[in-house]
Amino acid sequence: MTNIPLYQVDAFTSKAFGGNPAAVCPLDAWLDDATMQSIALENNLSETAFFKPRPDGDYDLRWFTPVHEVDLCGHATLASGHVILELLENGRDGVTFHTRSGALTVAREDNRLAMSFPAWPAKPAEIGDVAGAIGVEPEAVLTHTYAMAVLSDAQTVIGVRPDFARVAALKVPELIITAPGEDADFVSRFFAPKAGIPEDPVTGSAHCTLIPYWSAKLGKTEMFARQVSQRGGEIYCRDEGERVRVGGDAVLVIEGTFKL
Repeated sequence: MTNIPLYQVDAFTSKAFGGNPAAVCPLDAWLDDATMQSIALENNLSETAFFKPRPDGDYDLRWFTPVHEVDLCGHATLASGHVILELLENGRDGVTFHTRSGALTVAREDNRLAMSFPAWPAKPAEIGDVAGAIGVEPEAVLTHTYAMAVLSDAQTVIGVRPDFARVAALKVPELIITAPGEDADFVSRFFAPKAGIPEDPVTGSAHCTLIPYWSAKLGKTEMFARQVSQRGGEIYCRDEGERVRVGGDAVLVIEGTFKL
């Protein structure tokens, strides 16, 4: 029997049962892909992160939804950074992960953790019947890696009840909806039914697109955002041009062992 450490961390929240829960499994060496996918399905969270050490002191990092491996995940990167910096190597101030999306850093900043991610500025695009998918006519639709529908106000974003089959049928099936905030600079929600995640509680990678958009709209580089899912999350944002800074708190809620 193989014993694998397992941590569950609520990311982008300072309180347990908020934010987005991620499973984190530190490894000495990669398991085969099928086994990692099975672990992610067993955990049945939006993401399970696996990392292993490199000789230079950095880590390799991969992320799996219950359905497939993904190229970038924010909340599970934040959770992985929390496990390393708060539990496994408490003396470190930062860690670099090598991923499908290049080198990503997680570092202590202003009593929380901040991640450096690539900026994904979106451009207007036709992707199908967005209004039919979310029940609201958007003010604008843009795409990069994800589609993004801009709505009029925060209460409209909160009130959306998406048709997930129609979201999945869009040309870019992962969909952000966003609007100016009331007690935040902007709010958002994120739907990814094709990835096995009808609604993601808090989506760090979505802010690769949200931050450049709202920075230009609001004329500011430092912003505070809320993802207004049922669990909700708080994201501290900075536009750095070709990179974005995505920061937040994290809380360990489960520590145990996965037995294979």
